[in-house]
Amino acid sequence: MDLIDSKYIGLVSARLDKFKRVKDNLYNFRCPLCGDSQKHKNKARGYLYQVKTNTNYKCHNCGASMSLNNFLKKIDGVLHGKYTMEKFKSGFTGKNFPAEEPKFEFEKPVFETKIDLPLCSEVTSARTYLESRALDPTLFYYAEKFCEFVNKYKPTFSSNVKEESRIVIPLYYKKELIGFQGRSLGPSSVKYITTIINDEGPKIYGLDNIRGDAPVFVTEGPFDSSFVRNSIALCGADGDVGKWGVGDPIWVYDNEPRNREIVKRISDTIDRGEKVVIWPSNMWEKDINDMVVNGHMIMDLLESNTYQGLEAKLKFIEWKKV
Repeated sequence: MDLIDSKYIGLVSARLDKFKRVKDNLYNFRCPLCGDSQKHKNKARGYLYQVKTNTNYKCHNCGASMSLNNFLKKIDGVLHGKYTMEKFKSGFTGKNFPAEEPKFEFEKPVFETKIDLPLCSEVTSARTYLESRALDPTLFYYAEKFCEFVNKYKPTFSSNVKEESRIVIPLYYKKELIGFQGRSLGPSSVKYITTIINDEGPKIYGLDNIRGDAPVFVTEGPFDSSFVRNSIALCGADGDVGKWGVGDPIWVYDNEPRNREIVKRISDTIDRGEKVVIWPSNMWEKDINDMVVNGHMIMDLLESNTYQGLEAKLKFIEWKKV
């Protein structure tokens, strides 16, 4: 790497989050173009590296690939101007030559895909609870010691943590087990615990079972999702479902018109111009599961109360109580 490139990498480094020199002619930092991982603030997948006489940039999150010259142009126009002038004075045109794709050899992690637990249908307490909620006990698993079970897949809990039994809801993506959510059976300070064993996977339930060419209902939890055709559930994921292949989401929030957080989420969804379910004002049930238990035809309810744009705003004003 020539001295001018090294000099300007040093000058721009103050603007690059998590910047570090990995080794000679290889630098790593969080990509300033895409912002890198939004969930993991310590992930850094942007690289400056040397190929022959050129210095190139590559992001392994957004896929951006360009010369150092173009990278500086996007990050700092003033610094880029000084860089091109200095390169010109040294006999360069100010434009690096076409970049060759670097070859990074990463070993793909191997994750356990089998859940070594009994189905809830085989455990009286779990089966009784799920059937009382009109849920299918063959869809979920039962862990007598949830923390011990989690630690077999991913060390998460300390040895002195208080154990408790939980219903285990598996999360799959492209037919690979990527995590699970544990739902408490008895009184607990934390009703749901979500563990992702593959950090690249989405915290979303049901992704493998949807049709991407049709509207997809996005519910607040897996239990609700199990009653709804072509649906997914967010298990602690952010709201950007488009990056996982959901092109036409219909957002389904709990029926809690006095809950300020839910009211804000619905308002934000409407402002984004996306479709949202606004429950009828005479509905008192809190969520889809309660509605099903009380005999409502949930698909009819969802389809007849989906709104967008101005109509959604008017219905939302009628519904909210805060």
